[in-house]
Amino acid sequence: MNTERNLIFNQKDIPRKQWRYGFRSSAVTGCGWIAAYNVLSLMGYYIRPEIVIRDYQWHLPILNGPFGTFVLEPASYFKRRGFRVKISTLQRRFDEIAMAHDACILFYYWRRKFKFGAHFAALQFKDGKFVGYNTFSNSKGPDDYGISLESFLKKQRYFFPVLIAIKDKRRK
Repeated sequence: MNTERNLIFNQKDIPRKQWRYGFRSSAVTGCGWIAAYNVLSLMGYYIRPEIVIRDYQWHLPILNGPFGTFVLEPASYFKRRGFRVKISTLQRRFDEIAMAHDACILFYYWRRKFKFGAHFAALQFKDGKFVGYNTFSNSKGPDDYGISLESFLKKQRYFFPVLIAIKDKRRK
């Protein structure tokens, strides 16, 4: 697991028995809490992963953990902690919204042949482009999304995305 700057780049690198999330390993169903953990790290907050997992599972024990994370849990998690949060499903506005916030979580569905699933990834706009964290099953570091989230989503064939944009509560 690469935790350079306290970021988790690939959940599949998490040892099976470390950071259990519900019935399964975080390597399988942990993308939701990992996205929140990575957003906190991107904004300079350092918290132990166990704390994020506990908070997610305590808040919605049936929906968070056993099979993954409820789509709106990251927004609720940050709101409960005093962060300003904006949620959008309008892809054409994702770039504008993400650029106006300190970090974001992108939720989307994916399909590969007969497999279907959903995923959360943290992202940030920096140096003129969008950079994602824990995006792909083979990620080894930050993932380059390019200059447009809408284009990235189309290229990857991800669908029904939700952008959860977060402003650092220490900034006005």
